[in-house]
Amino acid sequence: MTSGRRERTDQLPGVGATRARYRRIVRFAAWHLAVTWWFELFLPRIGLGKVAERTRTKRMLRFAQRFRVLAVDLGGLMIKVGQFLSSRLDVLPPEITAELEGLQDEVPPVPFPAIRGLAETELGAPLDRVFASVEEVPIAAASFGQAHRAQLQSTDSADTGLTSVVLKVQRPGIDAIIDIDLAALRKVGGWLSRIRLVSSRADVPALVEEFAQISLLEIDYQHEATNLERFAADFAGDTRVRVPDVVWERSTRRVLTLEDVTAIKVTDTAALVAAGIDPARVAPVFASVMFDQMFTNGYFHADPHPGNIFVTPARRPAADDQWTLTFIDFGMMGEVTLSTRNGLRKLLIAAASRDGKGLVAAIRDVGVLVPSADTTELERAMTHLFARFGGLGFAELREVDPREFLDFAVEFGDLVRSLPFQLPENFLLIIRAMSLTSGVASSLDARFNLWDSVEPYAAQLLRDERGNLVQDVAQQALDAAGVALRLPRRLDSLVTRIEDGGIAVATPRLERRVAQLDRSFKRTASALVFGALLIAGALVRPDDLVLGSVLMVSSAVPLLHGLWAGRSGL
Repeated sequence: MTSGRRERTDQLPGVGATRARYRRIVRFAAWHLAVTWWFELFLPRIGLGKVAERTRTKRMLRFAQRFRVLAVDLGGLMIKVGQFLSSRLDVLPPEITAELEGLQDEVPPVPFPAIRGLAETELGAPLDRVFASVEEVPIAAASFGQAHRAQLQSTDSADTGLTSVVLKVQRPGIDAIIDIDLAALRKVGGWLSRIRLVSSRADVPALVEEFAQISLLEIDYQHEATNLERFAADFAGDTRVRVPDVVWERSTRRVLTLEDVTAIKVTDTAALVAAGIDPARVAPVFASVMFDQMFTNGYFHADPHPGNIFVTPARRPAADDQWTLTFIDFGMMGEVTLSTRNGLRKLLIAAASRDGKGLVAAIRDVGVLVPSADTTELERAMTHLFARFGGLGFAELREVDPREFLDFAVEFGDLVRSLPFQLPENFLLIIRAMSLTSGVASSLDARFNLWDSVEPYAAQLLRDERGNLVQDVAQQALDAAGVALRLPRRLDSLVTRIEDGGIAVATPRLERRVAQLDRSFKRTASALVFGALLIAGALVRPDDLVLGSVLMVSSAVPLLHGLWAGRSGL
C-alpha cells in the first residue's frame, strides 16, 4: 500500500521494516544525545563553554529540522512526540517549538482502498450497504487515523435523527507501529534516566509510560466515544459548548461514526467575521471553558488545537454573537486529581493577584519543585516579573523594548536551570492543554489579555474556597481550644505523680518551673484561641454579620484569660 509518493513504514510493517524503524529512531536519539553531551557537558568542563553557547541556536534548529523530517516520514507515534515537543514552550527553545508546531497538519492520508478494507472488516459489511455514501477524499488525516464524510442509510437516519456523519477510521497497522515506537522510546528513556541532569528533574521512564498509556487509549475509539459522552455530561445545559452525537451501532474499537458538526475553524478569523462573530469575543469564552475543565471539572480536552475546535453559529440568532464552541476528537483526555486541582487553583489565584511568593508556593504544592528547593531567588524573580509585565496583554508586550525581555530572560533562565524542578507524571497533558489554549486565544485576538480571563475566574474560586477556608480556621480554633482544655489536666496529672513519688524530684526548683510552665501554656493556648476566633469572625462577617460579630466578640474571653494568667504569675 502506498501513499502516492513512496511506501510508508506506518502501514502493516513486516519484520524487516519493524527492525529498520526501531533502529532508525534509536540511532537518531543516540546521535543527538551524544552531540548534546559533547557540547553541553564536556566542552564546558575543559573551558570551551563559549563554543557551546555560540553554536547552540544552530544545533537546536538542526535537531528540530531533522526530527521533523523523521516524524513526517515515519508517522505514527513520532508525530505525537513532535506535537508534545512543540507545546513545551516552558522548557524548550523557540528554535525547536517553532519548527515542530506545524506537524499536526503534515500527515499524508492513507489511500482510500486501505481505509475501506479496514472499515468493512470492522463493521462486518461493505461500506455501500452500511452507508448511503462515503466521500473518498478525507476531511482530516491525523497520525493515528483519518476522517471521511458520509451519509447514513435511511433506517439509521430515522433511528438516530442524523443524516450527515463523519466516519473516523484508524490507519491500518497503527497498533504495531505504536508498539515499535514505544519500545524505542523506552530505550531512549532508559538512557536519559542515567543522566543526572535529566533524572534530577523528571522520571523519564515514568513519563514514557504515561505517554504510552495515553497513546494506547487514543487508538481505542470506543474509549474515545465514552470520553465524548462524559465530556458532554460535564457541560450539559451549558450553551457555550457543543459536542457531536455518537452513532454507536456503526462504531467499533477501530471505527467511529459521529454526527457531522463541521463548522468554522476556531482560528479562521476571516470566516468568523463574515458570519458576524467577533473573534475578540470568542477568545475569553474559549479560555473560560478550558479553565472550567481543568480547575472545576477535573476532566479536560488535552488536544485543543485549532483543528479540533469549531465555532458554530446559531441557526436562528436572536441577538448578536450567538454561537457555540464545538469540540471534536476526544481521544486524548486528561484528568486532574483533587490534590493537583487544589494546587492549580492556588496557582491561578496567586497569578491573578500578582503574588510572586504565593505562586512559587503553589508551584511547590503542585509538585513541580522538589520540597528541598531554596526558592528565595525564584520568589524575587516572579515578584519582579509580575510588577513589570503582569498586567500587559500580547499587543502591549510587543511594544516593550526587546532588550528588556532579553535581560530578564537571561537572568530568569539561569535561575530556572539552577533550581531542582521536576515534572510530575500527570502534567504532560495539563501543560499541553494550557499551551494550546494560550495559543488559540492569542491568535483570535492579538490584544487578548489572559489576566482579563484569569482574574474574574480566580475571584470566583476565592468565593468558592471561602467556605473551606472558614471551616479550616474554625477547625484550628477547636483544636486550639482542645489543647487549652487538655493542658491543665495533663499538668495536674504530672504534679500528682510528682507528689505521689511517681517521679523523682532532683531539685526543689522543679515545682516553680512546673508552675511557670503551666502559666506559659495557658497564655499560649489563650492566644491561639483568641487569634483563631478573631480571624474566623473577620472572614465570616461579610457574609453573616451576626455570626461574624459573635465570633469577634467571643475572642475577647480567651484574650482576657491570657492577660489574667500572665499577671497571676508576676
